Amino acid sequence: MGHMDIREEAGRCLLCADAPCSKACGQGDPARAIRAIRFDNTTLASRWVAGCTPEDLEAAEKACIHYDRPIRIREMLSGLPAAADRKMPDLGIEFCGIRCENPFFLASSAVCTNYDMVARAFDAGWAGVFYKTICLQEIREVSPRFDAVGEGRKGDFAGFRNMEQLSENPADVDFDILHRLKQNYPTKIVVASIMGQEEEDWINLAKMAEKAGVDAIELNFSCPQMRLAGMGSDVGQNPELVTFYTAYVKRTVKIPVIAKMTPNITTMNQPAMGAYFAGADGISAINTIKSLTMNERGSVSDKKTISGYSGRAVKPIAQRFILEMASNPLMKTVHLSGIGGIETWRDALEYIQLGCRNVQVCTAVMQYGYRIVDDLVSGLQAYMAERGTQNLEELVGEQVTRFVRPTDLDRDTVVYPKIDREVCIGCGRCYTSCMDGGHQAIEFDLETRKPRMIGPKCVGCLLCSLVCPTGAIGITRRSAKRS
Repeated sequence: MGHMDIREEAGRCLLCADAPCSKACGQGDPARAIRAIRFDNTTLASRWVAGCTPEDLEAAEKACIHYDRPIRIREMLSGLPAAADRKMPDLGIEFCGIRCENPFFLASSAVCTNYDMVARAFDAGWAGVFYKTICLQEIREVSPRFDAVGEGRKGDFAGFRNMEQLSENPADVDFDILHRLKQNYPTKIVVASIMGQEEEDWINLAKMAEKAGVDAIELNFSCPQMRLAGMGSDVGQNPELVTFYTAYVKRTVKIPVIAKMTPNITTMNQPAMGAYFAGADGISAINTIKSLTMNERGSVSDKKTISGYSGRAVKPIAQRFILEMASNPLMKTVHLSGIGGIETWRDALEYIQLGCRNVQVCTAVMQYGYRIVDDLVSGLQAYMAERGTQNLEELVGEQVTRFVRPTDLDRDTVVYPKIDREVCIGCGRCYTSCMDGGHQAIEFDLETRKPRMIGPKCVGCLLCSLVCPTGAIGITRRSAKRS
């Protein structure tokens, strides 16, 4: 079968509930080890199979119920590096004056719509919840309400579209749920997300939230698919309304107030500044991006609509908005909460390094369940331990100053591609892309099936390295451009 990429093989795993492979294994938990690899914790994976014999792993592989062919469990897990025995740092961090046990929160969405769901998430290790948005209007949902795009492996997707609106529960029912959650989980952070249609709605909902004993209030100025005018992203696109409604709520309650921004706008800084001047303690960003899909499975009684897009595909867009707010010197006192495409601890770390003090997760939970918090926590802890960092606060915003305007980028030096002949398999992808989408700087010998760089033509765009399926193309040291 040749050399196996264990990350690629772990990506084939179906991440079964009550995994048959682990039930068949005598001494360990191979399903948990594979999940660690899948979520970028390869260096920690061996701890779950440390006591396994080859016979244990063989039994686990035979029990695999994959639709195609069994996961190569024996080969994947036999040669794992030993997990370093380090003291793991505490992930506690302050957000809007509230101490959180870690930075991982459930985003206001379908993943937190009732008491039992949130309780299970808290038991799993999530630090807090931005509960599904509460309103005073009747919410009537459609069926179906979800669709996915960019599917590679079955059950996996790059982007996710949803047509859900807000909580379908009466407001008093939801506030009772939040009250009981805070009573039964006093160390967890409970945030009430609310949305009004006019001033009186915002004020009444805020009073109800504070009376329920929640830790903070999130103002949803951003839902992209409200069927009623004057709600959701209609508000978030209007800096004046953001300012007014934030001010109304701030005058009404004493607990922290967080404004949730819409990405369906050119410049998020304008409404964010409105929230800041009205006294907002924090900013959440982003909500889903207005989009459509052409799949018939996403139609409702043969009709379609524009709705919200999330998942891995939106992360670069969300991070752009976070960076712009984090770079705004007037908003240094506002705490940021990052949302969009977070699946692994590295995704979360990126948001933290761009200035966020917590992150909110939705789509990844809908795909993989609350259990992913294990790898979010352990992965971030292992990264900090390896760096020698004991305080998560030290990472907040550390990458912001690396970003400059396009006019300030170095345009006098270049890095060139370098081909590793041992790894190159001769597919010619680099040649095709460079000829048709680059600078025609690669030749391809059809007999030997080997590419060759044409130095004088290469501009160092590195398209070739991005399309190479085997990772055979690296880069040279940066040097001065040729005259």
